Amino acid sequence: MASPIPSVALAPYPRYSEEEMRLRAKALHEALNTRRTVRDFSDAPVPREVVEACIATAGTAPSGANQQPWHFAVVSDPEIKRQIREAAEEEERAFYERRASDDWLEALSHLGTDADKPFLETAPYLIVVFALVNRTDEKGERTKHYYPYESTGLATGLLISALHNVGLASLTHTPNPMKFLNEVLGRSSNERPFLILVTGYPADGVRVPDIERRSLEEICTFY
Repeated sequence: MASPIPSVALAPYPRYSEEEMRLRAKALHEALNTRRTVRDFSDAPVPREVVEACIATAGTAPSGANQQPWHFAVVSDPEIKRQIREAAEEEERAFYERRASDDWLEALSHLGTDADKPFLETAPYLIVVFALVNRTDEKGERTKHYYPYESTGLATGLLISALHNVGLASLTHTPNPMKFLNEVLGRSSNERPFLILVTGYPADGVRVPDIERRSLEEICTFY
């Protein structure tokens, strides 16, 4: 059994007044409530260090047994983006033409999506998120990861919030299946593609569906 991890003092948590807590909670909600998924991106460059800082924020997420079972493959190379687009569109065509149920297609219909994914080449960055189901150390010993998908989902949520905080839009794209991402990016089989986070500035004049988020009363129950 592994030895206990040494402890350190917890970094101080500010004890805000109740009024300050309300203001801060409201301000964060108002900021994140402007976040929208977009499918039309500008090709304007984004500083790499900004993306790096956002991914570092994602890496602060909690994880099962603190195993941090995630990897972020950041793609800006035009040729690699082209390969990802071609492979993704092939899977998407199969999805729309053969794999998707009528109910699933009906659920997507109001969003106007189809098999064409030009944003995979237009956006300056594709952040391909992988969930690591296990890890092999330098001695060749394999360690199983617990709750890798849940943990990676938490990290991805922080990443989306961090990107929005600096004025960048994102799109979660999940072609199915996604095994081609391991092949294109040369990632090992223990890394399971979780999603592609398309990242960049929104295109000028971009429009999004006029939809509403569910109310607090619909999504929350206090006991």
